[in-house]
Amino acid sequence: MPIALLGVAIGILSTIIVDTATKQRRKAVSDRDWSKLNLVLQQVQENYVDTVNVSDVTEAAIAAALASLDPHSVYIPPKDLEETETDLIGNFDGIGIQFNVPNDTAIVLEVIAGGPSEAAGLLPGDRILQVDDEIIAGVKCPQDSIVKKIKGPAGSHVAIKISRDKEIVDFDIVRAKIPLHSVDAAFMLNDTTGYIRLVKFSATTYTEVAKEALDLVGAGMKRLIMDLRDNTGGYFNQALLLSNLFLKKGDVIVYLEGLHRKREEYKADGRGLLQDVSLEVLLNEGSASSSEIFAGAIQDNHRGLIIGRRSFGKGLVQEPLYFTDGSAVRISVARYYTPSGRCIQRPYKDGEDYNADIYQRYVSGEVFGTDTIKTNGGIIPDIFVPIDTTRMTDFYIKCNRKAIPVKYASYIFDKYKKRLSVIDSYGALEDFFEAINIPASFLSFAARQGVYAGKGEWARTEYYMMPLLHSVIGRYSKLGQNANYKLYLPLDNTLQVALTAE
Repeated sequence: MPIALLGVAIGILSTIIVDTATKQRRKAVSDRDWSKLNLVLQQVQENYVDTVNVSDVTEAAIAAALASLDPHSVYIPPKDLEETETDLIGNFDGIGIQFNVPNDTAIVLEVIAGGPSEAAGLLPGDRILQVDDEIIAGVKCPQDSIVKKIKGPAGSHVAIKISRDKEIVDFDIVRAKIPLHSVDAAFMLNDTTGYIRLVKFSATTYTEVAKEALDLVGAGMKRLIMDLRDNTGGYFNQALLLSNLFLKKGDVIVYLEGLHRKREEYKADGRGLLQDVSLEVLLNEGSASSSEIFAGAIQDNHRGLIIGRRSFGKGLVQEPLYFTDGSAVRISVARYYTPSGRCIQRPYKDGEDYNADIYQRYVSGEVFGTDTIKTNGGIIPDIFVPIDTTRMTDFYIKCNRKAIPVKYASYIFDKYKKRLSVIDSYGALEDFFEAINIPASFLSFAARQGVYAGKGEWARTEYYMMPLLHSVIGRYSKLGQNANYKLYLPLDNTLQVALTAE
């Protein structure tokens, strides 16, 4: 009995000792600094039962801490930082091609002029079979993995094996700096209206847009439709420079403000080259950040019309901090406000499901009508254009689900390569489409892929499918991405609204 009592007494004593130590530590920890986190990490390192990978635990702690703040304050590990920033810098190290993977084989769509692939002799339509010693064709190699295998430091060599006209050709290509363009297409829609498709705000955006716009002015442009749909943003200074192209001296572009950042206002200097060009800006729920800064500046200064659907609502300013191990953090330090004082950032606390917001816009009907549009973030368009669902026949859906239009375009290029690859005018392209009888050819091709048009279904689908087929085939011509966009635009209801807007 005494032994049992002694055991209980020791147990109680041990508990009291641990609790006393804990209380002592509590006195040393302040809620106003980060010592508690440091203490926890130190205790894990000194006392944890197993060996600890300090780097992994530290990175997990940093990521978790930032995740509790807002959706855009993030930690970027070393392996991701270079890839994250390359897309915005305006160039990367590689061989200078654009390719697609429609049938488990990478097909070259474009060889960038002046790049190492052009110098080596690669051509649109070439099928990439092997990179160095690794076969990538027919083995379900993901497209992003192929990109990583082909990219590499400038000056390094990469061996590429391709298939061309049933022949196997080997290339030894020296990688170099390749420009990344933020303008995906630029052309005249009619005698006086130009169109520019801007896909991101990179380090070269202002230069690219200014050059393309001045070329269009030379072609007679008096009105510009700037397409920023699905443009997720990028460099802040490029949004300022782009806005400055259109605004008058003294017009406010944007201002930012935060708890530790005094209000900072940015204004146009009045030297913009496009102040006399009429402007419409196309937005949708994928337009974010710098796209919203630009659109807000144009809207609040009554400089042009915003057409489409409410933008994403990303209006937090991130400030980067780089570490010597190659990692970085981006911390939100302020919010962006349009000239009239509207905060661009949509809610991310108080029960708002930030990541599911875009999905909720579909569920609530916001993308189909104006009755449920929220006004707590993003840029609200001057003219709303709903999503067009009229084209959704079963045949159309099945074809797109299996990427049959893209596969068909590759098939047509293989069959008519010599003729299609030299076409450099839309008139010649239309003649080509007419000559090959696309409707019959496509229906036969789709059937071979296991997709059939039901009774009367092609009659309901043809009006929507044909421009899509023209656009994906047209990019194999010398007109490239301009054809890809221009030939599809007649079915683009947002663009059609913009063309008739006043």
